[in-house]
Amino acid sequence: MATVAQITPDIIPMAPIAPDAVVVRFAGDSGDGMQLTGGQFTLSTALAGNDLSTFPDFPAEIRAPQGTLFGVSAFQINFGSTDITTAGDAPDVLVAMNPAALKTNVIDLKPGGLIIADTGEFNDRNLAKAKYTANPLEDGSLAKWQLLSFDISQRTLESVKPFGLGNKEALRCKNMWTLGLALWMFDRDRQPIVDWLTSKFAKSPVLADANIAALNAGHAYGETAEIGGGGLDLKQLHVAAAPAPAGLYRTVTGAEAISLGLVAGTQLASLPMFFGGYPITPASAILHHLSRLKEYGVTTFQAEDEIAAISSAIGASYAGQLGVTSSSGPGIALKGEAMGLAIMTELPLVIVNSQRGGPSTGLPTKTEQSDLYQAVYGRNGDAPMPVIAARSPADAFDCAIEAVRIATRYMTPVILLTDGYIANAAEPWKVPDMASYTPFPVTFMEKPQEGGFLPYGRDEKLARPWVKPGTPGLMHRIGGIEKQVDTGHIEYSPANHQAMTELRRDKVLGIANDIPDQAVEIGQAGGKLAIVGWGSTFGPIYQAVRRARAKGLDVSHIHLRYIWPMPRNLGDLLKSYDTILVPEMNTGQLKTVLRDQYLVDARPLNKVSGQPFRIAEIEAAIDAALA
Repeated sequence: MATVAQITPDIIPMAPIAPDAVVVRFAGDSGDGMQLTGGQFTLSTALAGNDLSTFPDFPAEIRAPQGTLFGVSAFQINFGSTDITTAGDAPDVLVAMNPAALKTNVIDLKPGGLIIADTGEFNDRNLAKAKYTANPLEDGSLAKWQLLSFDISQRTLESVKPFGLGNKEALRCKNMWTLGLALWMFDRDRQPIVDWLTSKFAKSPVLADANIAALNAGHAYGETAEIGGGGLDLKQLHVAAAPAPAGLYRTVTGAEAISLGLVAGTQLASLPMFFGGYPITPASAILHHLSRLKEYGVTTFQAEDEIAAISSAIGASYAGQLGVTSSSGPGIALKGEAMGLAIMTELPLVIVNSQRGGPSTGLPTKTEQSDLYQAVYGRNGDAPMPVIAARSPADAFDCAIEAVRIATRYMTPVILLTDGYIANAAEPWKVPDMASYTPFPVTFMEKPQEGGFLPYGRDEKLARPWVKPGTPGLMHRIGGIEKQVDTGHIEYSPANHQAMTELRRDKVLGIANDIPDQAVEIGQAGGKLAIVGWGSTFGPIYQAVRRARAKGLDVSHIHLRYIWPMPRNLGDLLKSYDTILVPEMNTGQLKTVLRDQYLVDARPLNKVSGQPFRIAEIEAAIDAALA
């Protein structure tokens, strides 16, 4: 995993570093434990009270050849004493565990930034694998950055020598040695990491002791060594805690937050949950997290394929539980026919799509927002479905609750969109007081209404009744063939299909009456420029607009949670701006929907590199739009 570090600018002549925020990236081979290291550094950073945002960046290969460019794994963290909403544009510090990690990541490092490199890995073989013709640590090619290089590998071997580990096993402790140095650099407490290692290796105490020894050795090296020499003197930096309201906090990834939100939503609905899933990157973590929450009425089922996963969830909803399923773009495509079944049968269902780069297998470990068309339009027939998008890992909790509320209140499947960045990234989350949430308990029909039972009779929201199978007197037919209005009998007539299609459409459109009006995140209604975003673009848009307004520019930020149906006031709000710019990690999908719905000249700002937007990219687009 990746990890953070920072140097005092008065000691090391780096590019200026804001005293209230630091960005560090740890990068190495996918077997070097970079994600693990980053996760533990995140824990220590959260315990220190800093605000933070992380960005794990994985290779797509399960295990690429060691030392190769396409096998590099990285973890970036931005932390500080102020409001942090992104993982940072460019690192202040890059820790490179091998030549491939250096080559693929150094281009992102700020001019004057610090490189910490493990010289033990910069041998001829690894240099050749990284396509270096000369050792970059020695040929002057890194002159525009500060360079601190020493043999981390050898120092790790020395620190764990008393434990009798083999050379390969001993070198696996290298990430803990590096973490120890980082903990010293930022004045972090080692004890939580020691406790975690003791627990993780409880059945192998020798491995626990070896990793703890490596951790302590890296920390001691920072304390006692005159690092670098030649005027490059590394000093400890303390980053103050960020101001925050009192409460219980924890770090949370998007996958964790969605899982907890789904459980909270079903508790508020007084329902048990059935989750049917099939492993796929980056959605698999939701199945993993939910499988540990059985005591909250959660049943998890790993199906043999995507179609079986969603079909089992539909069956659970028919039986009176809330069916939930999740996947990523390719799996959502396979679930498409069953989504139509859930729409036709009008059963509640929550479908989580953790978007990744596509099409097809595409970029399975990289982030993208290219499934918006699929979510809003991507089914056969007129098949309307509500769509919600989370903006951040913490926001995914409330979005999951809202998806459950809409699904059960309107008897409809709901799509909840996240992406690879939200699913894997972490940020501090104030654990909410669930007493502040309004319950929305489900009421099952238990006896026929006056005039007889109508399975497709509707309430004021156009939702049909939810009936558990086997309820006396409420036997009914359900399936994918068109239903007769009210009775639910099979009915092919043109007038009936017209009526049922419009009823399903109007039910979903009516949800707009049950969601908040669209707010302006920063700025005011009306003006020269509105930046309209959705999903994980929130952080960089928010920071870019904040900086632009500090310079006196007339720009506002609008961020959509409800993708379909859209808030009732959104059209009038958009028309109050001279220019609308829509940054999204696709080729312009929300832009097209806004143009279609409101006839506004929404302009695209597109990025499909598998990487999140940088703040600077959106700042440049704001300047260009207002030029």
